[in-house]
Amino acid sequence: MIEKTLFIKKANSEIILVQIYVDDIIFGATKDSLCEEFVAAMQGEFEMSMMGELSFFLGLQVKQSKDGIFLCQSKYCKEILKKFEMESCKEASTPMPSSCYMDADAAGKRVDQMKYRGLIGSLLYLTTSRPNVMFVVCLCARYQANPKESHLKAAKIILKYLKGTTNVGLWYPSYSSIHLIGYSDSDFAGCKLDQRSTSGTCHLFGSSLISWLSKKQACVALSTAEA
Repeated sequence: MIEKTLFIKKANSEIILVQIYVDDIIFGATKDSLCEEFVAAMQGEFEMSMMGELSFFLGLQVKQSKDGIFLCQSKYCKEILKKFEMESCKEASTPMPSSCYMDADAAGKRVDQMKYRGLIGSLLYLTTSRPNVMFVVCLCARYQANPKESHLKAAKIILKYLKGTTNVGLWYPSYSSIHLIGYSDSDFAGCKLDQRSTSGTCHLFGSSLISWLSKKQACVALSTAEA
């Protein structure tokens, strides 16, 4: 109901999942015969080629083992650093200083809007496997209409952090509990532009992180409880 490109078929106690993106398809099943049946059906209707076990998909690297699956975007991360000439930059220990204060910076010097938007767009795609930079990337994204030097400097600190953490990703162990756990929090009037608060959530299936969010609230909260 939520993900329109994900298809699920159940056969008794077995299940097959098919994820489609334009002309690329990822599929997996609890039984080999279901995969073979799906391949035969698709190749009978379309001209298709099998790429084998999933290892790379849309910039996402997939490493599979008996212990679990590791997802990362280290190759894409290095490409971003090269694209924005930050390959040899100094590393930062955090994606944003705790004392960082970002606002519209009306008196600040303007920077190339296209370059700034390109940087933010690249970083947003990286949040596919890097929830630890989602908040600060979304924060920097708020200033795309009129970026200033201070905003570009904050975005470059994210790149400096990525320089030392290119191999960080998401680990999904083979054996884990089936308990769904959710966490949520928010700041209070954190946005300096309109005084709106920012919500953050994450959900774990056992010890596996499966969903995360950082989003500015739709209206101004009048108290911390409301936020």
